[in-house]
Parts: sequence; structure tokens; C-alpha cells
Amino acid sequence: MPILDMQGAPPSTTLQWQPQEEGLKQIIQLLKDSQSSDNAVQRAIQQKLEDLNRYPDFNNYLIFVLTRLVSEDVPTRSLSGLILKNNIKARLNQFPSEVTAFIKSECLNAIGDPSPLIRATVGILITTIASKGELATWPELLPRLCELLDSEEYLICEGAFGAMQKICEDSAEVLDSDVLNRPLKILIPKFLSFFNHSSPRIRSHAVACVNQFIIGRTEALMEHIDTFLANLSALATDNDRDVRKNVCRALVMLLEVRMDRLIPQMHNIIEYMLMRTQDNEDNDESVALEACEFWLSLAEQPICRDVLAPHLPRLVPILVRSMKYSESDIILLHGDIEEDADEMVPDREEDIKPRFYRSKKHVQQHQLEANSVIMTDGEADSDGELDDDSLLSDWNLRKCSAAALDMLANVFREDILPVLLPILKETLLHQEWQIKESGILALGAIAEGCMNGMIPHLPELVPYLINCLSDKKALIRSITCWTLSRYSHWVVMQPHDAYLKPLMDQLLKRILDSNKRVQEAACSAFATLEEEACTELVPYLDYILQTLVRAFDKYQHKNLLILYDAIGTLADSVGHHLNRPEYINMLMPPLMKKWYMLKDDDKDLFPLLECLSSVATALQSGFLPHSEAVYQRCVHLIENSLAQSAWSMQYPDQCEAPDKDFMIVALDLLSGLAEGLNGDIEQLVTNSSLLKLLFQCMQDPIPEVRQSSFALLGDLTKACFKHIEPHISDFLPILGQNLNPEFISVCNNATWAIGEIAVKLGSEMNSYIPMILNQLIMIINRPNTPKTLLENTAITIGRLGYVCPDDVAPYLGQFIRPWCMSLRNIRDNEEKDSAFRGVCQMIRLKPDGIAQEFIFFCDAIASWVNPRDDLQQMFHQILHSFKDFVGDENWSRFAEQFPAPLRERLATAYGV
Repeated sequence: MPILDMQGAPPSTTLQWQPQEEGLKQIIQLLKDSQSSDNAVQRAIQQKLEDLNRYPDFNNYLIFVLTRLVSEDVPTRSLSGLILKNNIKARLNQFPSEVTAFIKSECLNAIGDPSPLIRATVGILITTIASKGELATWPELLPRLCELLDSEEYLICEGAFGAMQKICEDSAEVLDSDVLNRPLKILIPKFLSFFNHSSPRIRSHAVACVNQFIIGRTEALMEHIDTFLANLSALATDNDRDVRKNVCRALVMLLEVRMDRLIPQMHNIIEYMLMRTQDNEDNDESVALEACEFWLSLAEQPICRDVLAPHLPRLVPILVRSMKYSESDIILLHGDIEEDADEMVPDREEDIKPRFYRSKKHVQQHQLEANSVIMTDGEADSDGELDDDSLLSDWNLRKCSAAALDMLANVFREDILPVLLPILKETLLHQEWQIKESGILALGAIAEGCMNGMIPHLPELVPYLINCLSDKKALIRSITCWTLSRYSHWVVMQPHDAYLKPLMDQLLKRILDSNKRVQEAACSAFATLEEEACTELVPYLDYILQTLVRAFDKYQHKNLLILYDAIGTLADSVGHHLNRPEYINMLMPPLMKKWYMLKDDDKDLFPLLECLSSVATALQSGFLPHSEAVYQRCVHLIENSLAQSAWSMQYPDQCEAPDKDFMIVALDLLSGLAEGLNGDIEQLVTNSSLLKLLFQCMQDPIPEVRQSSFALLGDLTKACFKHIEPHISDFLPILGQNLNPEFISVCNNATWAIGEIAVKLGSEMNSYIPMILNQLIMIINRPNTPKTLLENTAITIGRLGYVCPDDVAPYLGQFIRPWCMSLRNIRDNEEKDSAFRGVCQMIRLKPDGIAQEFIFFCDAIASWVNPRDDLQQMFHQILHSFKDFVGDENWSRFAEQFPAPLRERLATAYGV
């Protein structure tokens, strides 16, 4: 339907612009039609509305419908404003100046519209214009809004405050900048003056506006902090829910930035928050949720233990009560409460949450430990974090209370148990399933902080929980899976027959549960158990694999992704023990069936590729029958991503940029292949373009792509160096450029790859040392460098010294102390061996470089459990040379500084 000549009044009379009647009718009809429930109609109308942007006056029509056409229904008027908002976001800088002026003028004139929806839409338009950088070119906006705040007409005041709150939310930094001459100096006192307004809506807006400036410690607010606190205190007894919510939010933020001002009133504040955490009027938990955040925040403060200890007997029961499913949760979770099977109900696409892939990072073996997570609702996403049902809010009172109890358990440790244990005893045995379920959640929440205190109770509690895995209520089965996973470390340490075998047996049954939520929780809990048990699971591999393979046929889309994680974690945990024909014949067919089913652009490839990477590493030569198909597809995925990336840069309007995750997971799977197949990967590399592609990936602007590229380069260097060697002069400068600790994981992998290349290249590495060594020395001496990066940096420096001692030894004094401290805690392995050999060679060349730090070297030597004979001989020679050089008397004085275990170890192993 063509729009007729859409011209209004000439530009000189912009602010009196009037629409043409026929054009207005057509636009209104389009707006009405776009509210159709028919998707095809909606798309057609949206296209027509998009086409109308060719007409300069189209946006005048939209604002006119919103602000002037009071005869029209409110939803149509509001929709007109929302379409205008999208146009402003997309192309405000293309609007003729008279159109922009007309929109601004109309917004300010309509700010007090009788309809709350229209007032809100006008506020959204104002803040959208402001956030597009227009605050600086709309100098009359803030003074005008301030003026309207003082209007005697309530609707105008309320509309102006609504707009002002949105501006404060979206443009907080600009409001506190010199660009606008710091308007907050006027605005903050203005907002504070409305804290005692007769309208609760206005009071709520006023507090919400000020709250935007707490975390940034805005100077204008800090100047009025006492007035702010006094006004907040006056609002403590406010009857309005939104006001109470904003008061709680303010106190939570003030805890972080102005604790000094809260301490004198901390007792009263805690009393207030105890009351508000129970504020659940009409089943609305919003105030209670804001208040509950206070306990999370307080738990991070050093004063927590002192100020909160007297209140624990009241706080802990409140938190446990708040962990019970609310009535609205139970309505939403109806399918999980009933006993009916839901496994055949297909997953909805919107239930599958996006999965963020983490690229491969090279770490020392001793760090491959399971991280504990802050619990939520007994359901795990594909990264091991627990997640609620998609119908429930992402963050609710139940989750916040559980997280608060977790954190407080970490603060108070066993001291919280005298309060909590009687509550747990009552809740765990309660007849009402919701209360019993909340007790099981609480038991899981305290696992990390109270583990030592819980150990005497676990012989009774763990069998009770294992029994709960068979409860008729699905939600009890699912939360029990999670809680047991929190105690899996203790379970693994006990005799297998007592706890591990019954737990494993029941968890595997729950993996095949008829309820999808339970399947998910069980699969995640089993993955945690795998990480804790590692090779302890080897005797049970047949049973485990039979169950996991059966799950392939049983699982819907969402849980299948978590099943991949459980299989990948199993492979990481048992390693080469998986490389047996009967296990391979069980596991590989379903995995490869999925592999061939999935298309190259299907994002379900991410978890499958990640899983296969772990499986390939574990199976080693057992993966050979599948290696060529997997290798070729990975190379193809990388090739496609690079080609699409080049096209999108050259033709940005015609070609979308690719999802680089496909490239990242492909690189990581190739790393797994190289690590597992070792020399057997050589023939695959020979006949492919991989190294050319790798060179491009190493220079990708996305850090995660470079990170995975460097991991693959290191693994290929170990597996088939003859293919890498001709490209060293291209690869090493790129690695040197990425020794930037601002990108920790990229720097970590680049550092490790340099060390692997050095060991293979030998003395020819000397020409590259100038471009690398200074950065490595800077990293190892940098404060707060993460442990993994320190360890890899120390190993690589040692390896450089191993192959080029003459080049590195002169710098020994610049790194030896942090070097020794970084490597004293890692296990004996090949990398540690070559690094220590390098340092020993450098000490021989430059013994004075270690003289001042010799005690640290002694400590590092003592960290070895079983060094090889020739390395032990090197240590012996250096220790005795030093002792001979300083003399027996000085050595005795020196050795007295050693802790007793170090002194004994050196005397026993090296005779000094």
C-alpha cells in the first residue's frame, strides 16, 4: 500500500507541522495490522514500515500518532513510539534537523500524557535520543525536565521523573562529565528533595535516580552523602513496595562504596534487612530479593564476621525459608512436580540457552581440579553452572538465598552449624516435599564452607541423600543430584563399597530418569564425580559407558549437550584407560553418528567437538580409525570461517561475519588429535593446508582464536616438528607479539608454545631470544600474575636456558627468585625437568646470578620427589659447590634459615 505524498508543512514552520490526512490514515492502518498474530502478516507490515523510512517526514507521523492522536487506542499510539525509538537508534544522524527538533519538542510537550504507557514510551524516546550523544546538542532538555519536576500537575511531574530516571540509567557517566558542565551538582540535591514527596511513585523515582550514582562514587553524591543517608533512613518505614526495593538497593551498593558511613548504623541496617528479606507481600518477592542481595554483599566485607555473628540465629532460618519454591514457581514447574514422564516432550528452541565455548588453555596437571560453583537450583548448564527452569526468572529469591548461605558458610565455617543443623534436621525430615527440598538445597549450599564440620554427619547424611535420589518428586531427585555432587570429594575418599558404588549406581539410574530436569542434574553431578574420582572410576567403566550410551537414544536436544560434557569429562578423568576395544566400540558409534548428522553451521557442533577433543586425547591410537574424517572436517571448518571472515570484511553489507566459535572448537579438536595421536598425525598434516590456515588464525583479532591457535601450534610441535620447523621464522615473531599478560590465556598459550619450540629447535633458538626473553622476565616479575601463567613462563625461561644457556644466563639474577617460587609447587614432569636442567646450566655459567637468592633455589630443588639420576647429580653438584665456596661455618648459618622439613630433605637427599 503506497503512502501518498507524505509532506507536511514547510521546514520554516517545523514545530507547527501537520500530517496529511490520507498518509496518517495509512500509517495508522499499518500500525493496527502489525498487531496481528499472523507471523506472515507481521513480517509484511514490518517491511512496509521499514520502506517508509525513505520519506523524511515518516518519523514526524510516528511522533504525531504517539503524542497528538489522543482519539486512537493507547496500544497503537505506544507502538508508533516504539517504532520511532528503533528508527532513532538506527539512523538518528540521518534525520533532517527539523524532524529531530519536532520529535524533541513533541516529547517534552507530551511528558504528562494521561496514559502511563504513553508517558513511559515518551520517556524511552527521550532517553534514546539522549543516549545517542544528543544530550550535548539538546541543552534545554535537563533544565526543562528539572522545571517539569516542580509542576503542580502530578502527571507532568511523574512523567518528567520517569524520563529523568531513564536518562540517569543510560547516561550516568555523561551526567558526571565536564562535557555538560557537571549537571549532577544541581540534579542530586534536586532528587534528594523529592525523597519525602507525598506520592510513593515520585519517591521511588527519586531514590532510583540517586542510586545510579552510588557505585561510581560520584563526587556530587558524595558531597551530599549525609543527607542521602538521612533521607534513606526516613524511608525505612515507607509502605510502598517500589520505594522499599530502591532503599534496599541503595544500602547494598553503599555497603561496597561507603562502608565507613554505614558502620555506625550497621545494627539497625541489619535489623531492617532481616525484616525486608521476609517482605513477600502478595507473593511478590521483589523487595525480599533486593534485601537478600545485602547478605551476599556483606559476606564479601572484612567486617562481616564481627557485625553479623549476633544475628545468625535469626538470619539463617530466614534464608532457609526463602529457599523454598514459591507458589508461582510451583505453578510454572508443574510438569516437574508431577510424576508423569516428560522425556518424550520435545525441547522448545527457546529453552536451549546459548552456550559460550571456552578455548583451550594449557595448564599444569596439578591444576586440573573441579571448581565448586555457587549453587542455585540443582540443574546444570553445559558449563557446570547451575540453572533454573527457563520459565523461572534468571535470578530469584530462592537462588539468592542459597548463594547467600553458601557465602556465609565460607565466612563462618563450622561456627554456622550450631544454628543450621537443627534447622536442617527439621527440614530434611519434613512431610511437605517443598520444605524437604529446600533443606537438601541448604545442605548443598554449605558444603564448601562447612565441609570439615559436616564430616562427622556425612556417614548418616550421604546414604539419606542417595535414598532421596529415588524420591517420587522429580524436583527432589534433581536437587539431590546437585547436593551429592558437592560432597563427592568426601565420597571418593571413603571405601568404594560404602558410598561411591551406591552413589554411582543411583546417579547412573537418574541419568536415565524419565524426567528431563532430573536427567540434566544427574548428568552434571556425574561429571563432577568424574572430576573428583578420576582413575578411581576405571573398574566401573563398562557400566558407566553402557549408561551414557543408552542416554544418547533417550535424551532430547538440551540434555544431549550436557551428555557430551559428561563424556568429555570422563575421557579427561580416566585418560588412556578408555583406550580398550570394547569401550571404543561402545562409545564411538553414537558420537560419530551425531558427528555426521550435524551440519557445519549447527552450533550443536561446539559441545560435540569439545567432547571429541577430550576423547581423541584419551583414546590415543584408538582414535585412529576416525581421525581422518575428524581431521578433514576440522580443517574445512577453519577454512570456511577464514573465507567468510575475509568476505565479510570486503563486503560488509552483503556477507555476515562468521561465528568464530566454529574455528575455535575445530582448532581445539585438532589439538586433541595431535596430543592423542602424537606422531600418527604426521600423515594427516602432510596432505593438508593446516599450517597455512594456522598462520592466519594466529593473527586473528579475536583473542580466543589466537589462544587456541597457539595451543595447536604447541601440540603439533610436540607431535610432528618436522612440519613446523620450516615455518618457525613466521611463527615465532607472532608468538613474541602475543606475550601480553593483559590477555592472560593468549599469553599463557603463546608462552607454552615458545617453550615447546625451543626444546625441539635447540641452539638455533638463539636468534629469537632477543624478541622473547625480556617480555618473559617482565611477566614473571609482574605483580598479581595468575599462577598458571607464572608456571608456564618459568618453564619456558628454563627451557630457553636449556637450549641457549649462554644467551639467557646473564639475566639469571633478574628472574631466579620468582622462577623458583613459581615451580616449587608443580608435580615432577617432563616440562619441569627440562626447565630445571636449563637453570642448572645457567648457574654453572653464572653462579653469582643466584648467590643472593640461593635459599629459594634450595627450596625449589626440594620440591622434586623423584628427579632423574643425572638431574639429581646436577642438584648435588650445585649445592656442594655453593657449600664449598662459602665454607662450612657460613653454610651452617645459612642452613639455619631453612624450615626444618627443607633442612632435613636436603640433608637426606643431597648430604648438605
